[in-house]
Amino acid sequence: MLNPDELRRAPHRQPVLNVPGVVTGLSAVMAVIELIRGFLSEMADIEILALFAFIPARYSGIPEFALPGGLGAQVWTFVTYALLHGGWMHLGMNLVWLLAFGTPVARRFGTARFLAFCVVTAAAGALAHLLSYPGAMVPMIGASAVVSGAMAAAVRFAFAPGGPLGPMNYGRSGFGRSGHLPAVPLVRALREPRVLVFIAVWVGLNFLFGVAVSLPGTEGAEVAWQAHLGGFFAGLLLFSLFDPPAPEAHRTAFPL
Repeated sequence: MLNPDELRRAPHRQPVLNVPGVVTGLSAVMAVIELIRGFLSEMADIEILALFAFIPARYSGIPEFALPGGLGAQVWTFVTYALLHGGWMHLGMNLVWLLAFGTPVARRFGTARFLAFCVVTAAAGALAHLLSYPGAMVPMIGASAVVSGAMAAAVRFAFAPGGPLGPMNYGRSGFGRSGHLPAVPLVRALREPRVLVFIAVWVGLNFLFGVAVSLPGTEGAEVAWQAHLGGFFAGLLLFSLFDPPAPEAHRTAFPL
């Protein structure tokens, strides 16, 4: 038996799911939105999509394509579309990937930086979709561009020396251990074969989505794979703008 002194000295048990509050909060917001939409009439839900989904025709300037929301909707829909989903299956898939990749990125960036990162990657995905389908009336929804951006951001430090997938990990595991390790410069990261394979596989999968493959829960809907790639490359290229400086004890000079 342990005496009270030993109990006080015993380390606290870690929670089974150690998810940052910002990731939990975003997941909850998307789930609540999906729940509310389930109780709306078809007409009311169409109005929600017209106001908050990303619709390229909104920027065509053609009067016949005028949509509600005016100039404000032309700005906020670059982000708000990511909070809407095409059903619980679609939402569930995005949340699984957000928990997997958003968690280490949010833990590294902190709440404010991570939210700004989500806004930028969502906007990058919308821009890529707009350039691919100018004037299209079909609304785009889903957080896939943000999830793709988080995947790319995780690549920037997961494969670094000492990172969970890096060459100097020495058997350690978990993204949390690399949360404060400095990320290697992008030029050096792109010399790492595993990073290149990861990028090639993700790009290849998205081309398949665009050609012939449907994701579960998206049957009958076109996969906005260009938005996935827009969010991914925004996360990869802009990572350093959101990455906080490493503590002095962890700073290492990385050659290009």
